[in-house]
Amino acid sequence: MRLDGSTSVGVVGAGAMGAGIAQVAALRGHRVVLTDASSEAIERARTGHGRAMDREVEKGRRTRAEADAVLARLTYLPDVTAEALRGFADCGLVIEAIVESLPVKRELFRTLDGVVDPAAVLATNTSSLAVAALAGGTRHPSRVIGIHFFNPAPVMPLVEIIPAIVTDPAVTTTTRALVDGWGKTTVLAADTPGFIVNRVARPFYGEALRILEEGIADIATIDWAMRTLGGFKMGPFELMDFIGNDVNFAVTASVFEAMFFDPRYKPALTQRRLVEAGWLGRKSGRGYYDYREGAVPPTPLADPALGQQIVDRVLAMLVNEAAEAVHLRIATPADLERAMTTGVNYPTGLLAWGDAIGAAVILARLEALQSEYGEDRYRPSPYLRRVVRTGGTLLGGVA
Repeated sequence: MRLDGSTSVGVVGAGAMGAGIAQVAALRGHRVVLTDASSEAIERARTGHGRAMDREVEKGRRTRAEADAVLARLTYLPDVTAEALRGFADCGLVIEAIVESLPVKRELFRTLDGVVDPAAVLATNTSSLAVAALAGGTRHPSRVIGIHFFNPAPVMPLVEIIPAIVTDPAVTTTTRALVDGWGKTTVLAADTPGFIVNRVARPFYGEALRILEEGIADIATIDWAMRTLGGFKMGPFELMDFIGNDVNFAVTASVFEAMFFDPRYKPALTQRRLVEAGWLGRKSGRGYYDYREGAVPPTPLADPALGQQIVDRVLAMLVNEAAEAVHLRIATPADLERAMTTGVNYPTGLLAWGDAIGAAVILARLEALQSEYGEDRYRPSPYLRRVVRTGGTLLGGVA
């Protein structure tokens, strides 16, 4: 089935992500069917879509008639039973955005496989599960692909396109072209744990947590250093509180397990304790920071020397992870840079950043950390070593 502007799109899961994806498709002229097991979620999505279109009109981006036409293209089904999913029969593309549970997703894909046309594309918005594991449970695995949006989907430009080992190359090409046509910035990622962004970004959180646990600096100081000296829009603890510590910890644990417990991705006990205590961040009122009324924000120790030490350590780990992603062919250097600047708003691409600092400097920092701690966590990527040895660049490759 050809994917174009006339393709009907189905979305399973009406949470923030699924509702956002449905809105993106409807705005681009597609008839969209949105469903969820929760009738409350469906009503929230319907209300949210209405408010979004009201804002479009208020800001002069659309006329009332155009906004109403977008809403008219959205159909809501408050059920995910096999019978209800028959409402997806005419969809040429179905995107699931449900709970991050492999058994639940596999069961959904098996059901959808028997409902939609054999040529229709089945896509997952998973952020950490293997696309191949979902495809393997269907009768037509070659039409299964990953389409990973970032939240909020209508706003965030990046979408990771993840073909499984069984995905038909034509499905990859047509799917990427369709999402490009939605005005998104797409990157192609290998079907490996965390794909590009959620894998490469792990040290931003993990190394900051390690620095905290060692008592080198407190939360406010680490965030101050990464913002003020590093140029990041948010510090790692601010960002974890914004994402939700339960979500961030779950992704970290998933990548750690999927990577056969590689110490590079080891979760932090500190974050686990916050999750166990229910300190999930902004949404619960407590996290690394206290968001309750009357709470006094902590004051960072604005010491430039300490701050630079923090930035240098975290950045060395980030650059090394980006180098490893190139080494393992998870993405091209260009797609990797695009993913990190548009997906998590890094001030510059990590490979280019490493080149600006100097690959030899990054290597020396990692070797010093590995020598001090004796941990494989700090092992330098072979790609980084080759770049230093040959006099090449991280962005351009070995000389």
